[in-house]
Amino acid sequence: MQREGSEILIISTIIVIVIVAFLVILFTVFQRRKNKLLQERDKNKKRYEREIAEAQIEIREETLRNISWELHDNIGQLLTLAKIQLQHASPENMGEISEIIAKSLTEVRALSKIINPDFINNIKLKEALNLEVERFNRLNYIDAKLTITGEEQEINQKHGIVIFRILQEFFSNTIKHSKASKLDVFLSYKEDSIEVKAQDNGVGFDMERARLKGLGLQNIKARAKLINAETKFMSEPQKGTSLIINYYI
Repeated sequence: MQREGSEILIISTIIVIVIVAFLVILFTVFQRRKNKLLQERDKNKKRYEREIAEAQIEIREETLRNISWELHDNIGQLLTLAKIQLQHASPENMGEISEIIAKSLTEVRALSKIINPDFINNIKLKEALNLEVERFNRLNYIDAKLTITGEEQEINQKHGIVIFRILQEFFSNTIKHSKASKLDVFLSYKEDSIEVKAQDNGVGFDMERARLKGLGLQNIKARAKLINAETKFMSEPQKGTSLIINYYI
């Protein structure tokens, strides 16, 4: 009887030890997974902040390049023309000179708005897109059009910056490399998402070759993923290029 009691005690002890060991192992695995998730979350947060900062810097650099072009190609030419006409001023052409100077002032005011340090941080996505389209048309870079549909939805300001930077990169490639004559941008506000589509009628490119060479496509997808958005590129040689961004609110 005593022997049986000892055996039961030993077996019970073993069972308790096994259960405790199992719980310790389970807790250790859980803790490791928790720590790994926390590290990944911290890593993703840092990456997100870095991407936002890089996007802001890139927008500022692109904005400064645009200002340089406008000062040289647009305002500079207007003021040069006004100077030439002033040298041969007469009552007959004073109205024309006044009109050129007024146009120059309008351009300077538009530039001063963009130069404002708070411009990038505070402007809404639709306003930023509208300013880009207006600038393209004003400088005769390309025939651009922005179409907005649906009721405007408020979106995270930092997310708007990332979306705008992605589109700005697409616009830059269109103007510099696509040989396009038209650029259409569609901003559609939906119940729980926003869709932005940009398309040109340029020379296009082979998507398979583009994937092999990179061309920044993966970078665009990675940036979009950070803000809970999806991107889709479509292009064919001689059939233009389009980019669709779906952002989920």
